[in-house]
Amino acid sequence: MLKEKQLQYRPVHIKGVNLLLPLPGLLAALLVWKLFRRFVLSHPLDRIPGPACQSLMTGNVYQLFCPDAWDFHRSLAETYGRVCRVFGPFKERQIYVHDPKALHHIFVKDQYVFDEGIFFLASSIGRGNKAMFGDGLLSTLGHHHKKQRKMLNPVFSTANMRTMTSQFFNISYKLRDVFVRKTADGTQEIDVMGWMTRTALEIISQSGLGTSFDPISEDHVEHPYITSIKLLVPVARTVMAFRMYVMPIVYKYKLGTPRIQRFLLSMTPLKALHKLRDMSDVMHNTSLEVFNSAKQKAMSGEDVGDSKANHKDLLTILMQENAKASDEDKLPDSEVLAQISSVSISPSLSIFHFINNVFRTFMFAGMDTTSSAVARIIWLLATHQDVQGKLRAEIREAKRTYEEPDYDQLSGLPYLDAVCRESLRLYGPVSTIAREARKDAVLPLSKPIKTVDGEYIQEIHVPKGTVVLASLRASNTTPELWGPDSYEWKPERWLSPLPEKVIEAHIPGIYSHLMTFIGGGRACIGFKFSQMEMKVLLYVLIDQFKFSLPKQEIFWTMPGIASPCIDRTKLRPEMPMLVSRAAN
Repeated sequence: MLKEKQLQYRPVHIKGVNLLLPLPGLLAALLVWKLFRRFVLSHPLDRIPGPACQSLMTGNVYQLFCPDAWDFHRSLAETYGRVCRVFGPFKERQIYVHDPKALHHIFVKDQYVFDEGIFFLASSIGRGNKAMFGDGLLSTLGHHHKKQRKMLNPVFSTANMRTMTSQFFNISYKLRDVFVRKTADGTQEIDVMGWMTRTALEIISQSGLGTSFDPISEDHVEHPYITSIKLLVPVARTVMAFRMYVMPIVYKYKLGTPRIQRFLLSMTPLKALHKLRDMSDVMHNTSLEVFNSAKQKAMSGEDVGDSKANHKDLLTILMQENAKASDEDKLPDSEVLAQISSVSISPSLSIFHFINNVFRTFMFAGMDTTSSAVARIIWLLATHQDVQGKLRAEIREAKRTYEEPDYDQLSGLPYLDAVCRESLRLYGPVSTIAREARKDAVLPLSKPIKTVDGEYIQEIHVPKGTVVLASLRASNTTPELWGPDSYEWKPERWLSPLPEKVIEAHIPGIYSHLMTFIGGGRACIGFKFSQMEMKVLLYVLIDQFKFSLPKQEIFWTMPGIASPCIDRTKLRPEMPMLVSRAAN
């Protein structure tokens, strides 16, 4: 075992000259040159129309990522069409796009050219997403990501989803029972968002990890791991400037070892950074306990799946898939404890280290996006009582045939499916995805655009390092494809054939000609899991309860994952709803 040596920095001298003396001047000169290029010299993207730079320091960042950015994003699509130029920090030129052909190149054809950007990878603490999630799907690139994806694809197959449906129902029944008790004496105001988050976490805990963190009861004391998962995004939002300006530099130039970075982070006065560090520790340590337990069961030959219910959790399935993999694809499991205790990049990633990172990723992604989507649907149903009534009628009609539908029967309910699709079209949990050009590239467009100098072009030169903001919501709502009612919530549009223009556009999304779950090698691998979870929760709740809007106005914040709130000063999302027993 190698001992870590203390680094000692000594100035280098040549014939009495200290070579470190010019270093500050060189760094200053480099900074001046970068600023000169940004603010004085022309840039290839200056020809692309776009909004004015709101601030020399932050560009259009606040307009793009403030809590109420909905109108600004819509104005970009309506004013400039399928592509425009926006400004990032210090007047950095960026592309904002929802052109179908361009999206195909970004997410499919040239997906390794337009990969995750430095801001995304470095926007948390320590080593950014690697610090929070380890080397999981959210924080790996290229061949590393492709290898993980290949191992995980069978785990999230339709066949495995079919075996888990009954478990989804069992957990949803616990939530139903809580609401039954709460509404025993009539209508009650209930924080639906809080309960959706707890339920989504428990579903991914049991179905994903084979463990339980929450009995879904009113008197339960929240597990620290669950608290950390819930607060991760809200706390990260409070240090946006640090994540935007400091962490990309640390990540890009690999400044300091993880131990040094952690020490410096502890010395900063920003309490939110300390909180993020502590949450990362909780997530790592709890994940370690969970899969160490699974490892011991696997080694002892003990059943790790639920044989009575004829299903296994995703962790068990992943272990089995790895055991069957070829030597080339298999992930080695040597030195498990040494690998697992570190979140640094390792070329010989062990299966258990890999599982740890993957499921820390999916506990986060599976909870936040799905709970946001279900809460949004319930908010929409409370706003449109006629749709809620129609959906309840379909569910009750189905229950006359089968009390608890299986995967295929639930997928076959047309109006339930239409409500989910329309909600994910108009109000997907994530509105914008960022990519970064890893080298100079050409981005083709499906239709020509007019440049600021009056020329028409059908492709854009994208210099290396350019941030590309793909607007998922603009692609899902463009009137040119979806018609003049594209910004209206109409589940009925999915009960008849979609417009021919939508089909002909060849949108590269993996789900219903939508970009909600994106496409290509970084598409949401768990979208079938998420869909089934949403449908099971709605099937159980809408049958027995009526949801109505409260007196307070509910705001939906846009940055990152859309979330509801009443008081914008609070970290935790909340969505109170008036809940009553539905009439028979």
